[in-house]
Amino acid sequence: MIGSPAGDDRAAVAAQARAVLHDAGLEPPFRLEPITGGGNNRVFRVAAGSAPVVLKVYFRHPTDPRDRLSADFGFSAFAWQVGARALPRPLACDHAAGMAVYEYIPGRRLAPGTVTAAHVAEAAAFFRQINEHRADPRAAGLPEAAEARFSIAGHLACVSQRIERLRAIAADTPPGRAAATLVAERLRPAWERVSAAVRDMAGPTADRPLAAADRCLSPSDFGFHNALLATDGRLRFIDFEYAGHDDPAKMVCDFFCQPAVSVPRDLWAEFVAGISAGWPDPASFAGRAALLRPVYELKWCCIMLNEFLPAADSRRTFAGAGADGEARRTAQLTKVAAQLDHLGA
Repeated sequence: MIGSPAGDDRAAVAAQARAVLHDAGLEPPFRLEPITGGGNNRVFRVAAGSAPVVLKVYFRHPTDPRDRLSADFGFSAFAWQVGARALPRPLACDHAAGMAVYEYIPGRRLAPGTVTAAHVAEAAAFFRQINEHRADPRAAGLPEAAEARFSIAGHLACVSQRIERLRAIAADTPPGRAAATLVAERLRPAWERVSAAVRDMAGPTADRPLAAADRCLSPSDFGFHNALLATDGRLRFIDFEYAGHDDPAKMVCDFFCQPAVSVPRDLWAEFVAGISAGWPDPASFAGRAALLRPVYELKWCCIMLNEFLPAADSRRTFAGAGADGEARRTAQLTKVAAQLDHLGA
């Protein structure tokens, strides 16, 4: 299933998934029901005369070499091994087929505007529980998180690269022209100001790598857009395909910057305090997160503008979310403009 378009090919998917579903304890005939809402992979609820499971078919493309399956399944397996239960249990995977099977969690997504302090406390508890075991020898086998950076200079370089990639936006449609103009007239000047200010504040420590003891196991892309409120009233966190070893300050910034189901800004200090207690120097942790916050607010502007880059179409089409691309791009432009307004850019 390498970059192939999504369609009503459930019989073919079921046939290809037969081995991994067998490993998960299911036998044919299989009934597959697509689960919508994801933007990268194809996801199905599978029933076969027993408790249903979730089958994920991971996006693969020559221009995107990320091993999404290994990151997702490996992080989930480690979390279960150390006793975490606020996530679906990983059941089986087939690397050759690019498929994995997980426990099915009945529940619903949180709607934008419904995140509470109690939800944020659950997220902090999940992160803390996993990171109590970050020195476990089994954690050494996990990869670095996607775009992991361990110095202030590294974080700045990562976002600079994203800014540069936006030069590829094609200004051949009204949304494309609007996006290119926004990048040139607002995003790029804002980035120049923020990056200069952050480097100045970091001073000679900008190139200093974060000590190993201060690094974390990050769920990455961690937030309530990747959570289910289960029927037992507790949250389950999902989708760890970017997970791995990372700078915990980056995790905090990403948690608050993701726009799909945003976290109330006034819970920043509470969340930082809730997770930094497990680190050698909580005050330094909090200061590093605050320093990087505007960097990641602008990085998320770049992420939202990825909708205007060619690779986004391949992922959305594969996941079955490729319809009405112009409306989606226009919505992303509105979000980016609002974020820049918030930053005074």
